[in-house]
Amino acid sequence: MSGRVVTLKTKTRTRARKGGGGGAAPSILDIVQILRERIARQDVAPGAKLGEQELAAEFAVPRTRIREVLGVLESRGLIDRIPNRGAVVSRLELDHVFHLYDVRQVLEGLCVRLATENAPPETWDEFVELFGAPMDEFVKAGDFDAFIVVYERFRSRIIEWARNPVAARMLDSIYEKTNVIIRRIVILPGRALEGLSEHRAVVAAMRAGDGEGAERLKRTNLRNAKETLRRFQKYVL
Repeated sequence: MSGRVVTLKTKTRTRARKGGGGGAAPSILDIVQILRERIARQDVAPGAKLGEQELAAEFAVPRTRIREVLGVLESRGLIDRIPNRGAVVSRLELDHVFHLYDVRQVLEGLCVRLATENAPPETWDEFVELFGAPMDEFVKAGDFDAFIVVYERFRSRIIEWARNPVAARMLDSIYEKTNVIIRRIVILPGRALEGLSEHRAVVAAMRAGDGEGAERLKRTNLRNAKETLRRFQKYVL
């Protein structure tokens, strides 16, 4: 493993544009993305209300645009429309979370295999290095935000090289529903180190061009994450 410093680049969050700044008002897609991120990070808690008037004022857009935004979020299963209450952030039921993990096993395993088959082996060299000393340091320091950034970059690279837009769309929907759970699982006792070891094995198989082996290892990784969630469910949900 080389001694060079590995720099992590994180995406800058999209910020809401306020009125009076001279900029163009955010589009429906802009607002949807901002609210998706807030829900995923639980900046807006499950069961919290999303008020049309408050959102329209925040983004400096008409309430009709906010209604369209809420329609998109409802179609993605992120909010519920409740009579006499309005739009509220959906709560994840435990059984539903387990079902999502079952589907993730299949879809992520498939994407890992396809990415291994489609990408040149050296595509994965970055992650051979990142899943080494840098990730060990993140665990020791308790820097789980940086830890998760690496996982998200790895998942994005896998989906990019899998070249299966149907699986990509399905996984995108699953990730936004389970992002909070993923962040809670990684801080459970022993899970970060266990998951890191599992991902090192996945990356090694991908670097070696073993698509079937990588798929099997990725599915095992997600089964183990699900079992960890099951053991500690009362602390997570």
